[in-house]
Amino acid sequence: MKKQAKQNVNIMVLGLGYVGLPLALELARFFTVSGFDTNKERIKELNKGIDITKEIIKKSYFSNSNIKFTNNYLECKKSNIFIITVPTPVNNKNEPDLKNLKEASKLVAKIINKGDIIVIESTVYPGVTEEIIAPIIENKSGLIRKQDFNMAYSPERINPGDTKYKISNIKKVVAADDKKTLNKVSAIYKKIIKAGIYKAPSIKIAETSKAIENAQRDINIAFVNEVVMICKALNISSKKVLEAANTKWNFLNFKPGLVGGHCIGVDPFYLAKAAKMAGHNPEIILAGRKINDYMPEFIFKNAVKKIEKKSKVLILGLTFKENVKDIRNSKSAVLENLFHKKGYSVDVYDPLADKKQALEEYKIKLVVPNKKYTCVIITVGHKEFLKMSSKKIISLFAKQSLLIDIKNIWNEKKLPDYISKWSL
Repeated sequence: MKKQAKQNVNIMVLGLGYVGLPLALELARFFTVSGFDTNKERIKELNKGIDITKEIIKKSYFSNSNIKFTNNYLECKKSNIFIITVPTPVNNKNEPDLKNLKEASKLVAKIINKGDIIVIESTVYPGVTEEIIAPIIENKSGLIRKQDFNMAYSPERINPGDTKYKISNIKKVVAADDKKTLNKVSAIYKKIIKAGIYKAPSIKIAETSKAIENAQRDINIAFVNEVVMICKALNISSKKVLEAANTKWNFLNFKPGLVGGHCIGVDPFYLAKAAKMAGHNPEIILAGRKINDYMPEFIFKNAVKKIEKKSKVLILGLTFKENVKDIRNSKSAVLENLFHKKGYSVDVYDPLADKKQALEEYKIKLVVPNKKYTCVIITVGHKEFLKMSSKKIISLFAKQSLLIDIKNIWNEKKLPDYISKWSL
């Protein structure tokens, strides 16, 4: 016997991280929303109006009676729109890891009814929504896609820590498995997306568009990172070279640096997976990843040429980018590990990173610097580091020391001659 369709728009958002929480709160301005996460501590914090990601600062955003936060999926049974925003990382072989997405889909299958819609926002490779997730839901629910329920895909475009581009002013790509579903999902998103909706011709096209967005950035950053390597070999300033090139009107002004995180450092592998499955060898995409993954080693090798084995090293920054708490796929952690393995005394300080998470994920004990260091490496341009006075900066250094300013944030600071400086 088929389950009966539910009426009105009642939304369940699965996954309340950097993507899911802002989305759920925005949707709750217009619809009834259940925010679900398996992390019990996260739910407790959200029910107190606390967001440890710092994406939502004002407690008033949590006072909307249209939203409830829960880790009990049975409390979301009245939902008829399910939006999945769980992380989709890669494993230790850089292969797409769909475990979270599959588990979320199985959970949804337990409570969906005829007429419901499942929307995937998580990054996937082309074909996942219809060829992997839909069959899981069919199998677990006993319902048939495009007859009893429908699938849609709308890739997230959240940029953590960005104060200019937030969810409402970033254009939203939407795709679905039929026109009626496409129009319904688009109408829901249109309520909160001021920048507008782009209706993609198919789910697979939308999936592919998401994968190439970050792959493009990855390749461009890899290019300037290789420019840095070439300039080091030529013994000239890469910064000055890039400044000169940037005077041309169509030169793309990408900056060198460490490329980690959950998007740019991951999505290219999803695109590469799809390419290989289709019989194409993705050379440029993987070459870009190889260069960017090599950057911690490049910095390490250049650093140890200028310091002694007994040197004390300080790394400033563990998160994957400035002014966010997220330490997933941290290249600073890779850099720390390179020093640690070679026997150097190395400390890491990050005012935003969670100490417990850093210890559990990377075995890194975050400390507040209280000694003199022979080598200080800034990997992340946090506001706290930007605001540090010359006096405070100088207090970190021993005599005859080295500053590696990867982000070049202390370029204007007046530092004594005994501190030699190197930046990308």
